[in-house]
Amino acid sequence: MGETRASKFKHVAVLASASNAQAVSLCEDVVRFLQGLGLAADSGLLQGQATQQQLKEKGSDLVIALGGDGTMLRAGQVCAPLSIPLIGINHGNFGFLIELGPDEWQQQLPRLVSGDYSMEKRMLLQVDLRRGDTVVGSWHALNEAMVGRGRVVRPVHLSASLDGHPLTTYVSDGLIISTPTGSTAYALAAGGPILPPTLRNLLLLPVAPHLSVDRAIVLAEGASITVELERGDEAVLSVDGQPPEAMQIGDRVDVRASEHSLHFLRFREASYFYQRLLSLMANNPSTGAAA
Repeated sequence: MGETRASKFKHVAVLASASNAQAVSLCEDVVRFLQGLGLAADSGLLQGQATQQQLKEKGSDLVIALGGDGTMLRAGQVCAPLSIPLIGINHGNFGFLIELGPDEWQQQLPRLVSGDYSMEKRMLLQVDLRRGDTVVGSWHALNEAMVGRGRVVRPVHLSASLDGHPLTTYVSDGLIISTPTGSTAYALAAGGPILPPTLRNLLLLPVAPHLSVDRAIVLAEGASITVELERGDEAVLSVDGQPPEAMQIGDRVDVRASEHSLHFLRFREASYFYQRLLSLMANNPSTGAAA
């Protein structure tokens, strides 16, 4: 389990996506339960920077997110820059990132008071889209950044550089740059390897390569990748499943380990990651896990 701690949390924020009405309603039940344990808690909606500001104002030191893995990705983007740990209660279509099932939270949450939990540190990506000397956009990603074709069914040509040195050119439907957490998401569905989630390595994986490099590459900790779009109609950058960003020929995507990390609060043993993963793969053999 790892080291436990005895201190109580000062304020717990229970958050859900506004699009999940049932999860929003359940937030109030979770808040009342936490208050019954003697914890200060309130509920809210996941709204990006507005939510970050609310967490800072209230001094929140734990976030409980209700929903599926998409909700956890959005909550992680809110929590990581503030160094606030995160735990999830499954109330969505999938929950590989989520610690507690819908029927478990009342049994497990009292452990927050006794300190019977551990923290699991996950790396994030810093993703910058550059057009000439201009940074078009910047993102933090828990799973992956993917540069690939848009609606036009033709491969894109992508030149990749490692730590500023030319690496190779990919001719493919796309290129995934993944964290170890993301190795069990899109990268797994595309045939990539499974990495232990607490590593800090980047995974480079082409999608449907056309007469070019077809192997996944695990890069050393601290490596940085630059991907330049050389050819491709309507190519896009997609970060953790967010709305894609249109790219132009010559655009560059810089990817490296973020200065921020996300801490998942865990009640289970570390081996549960592999047990859960193999169980999900056995039940869904044609697809990868969602995270």
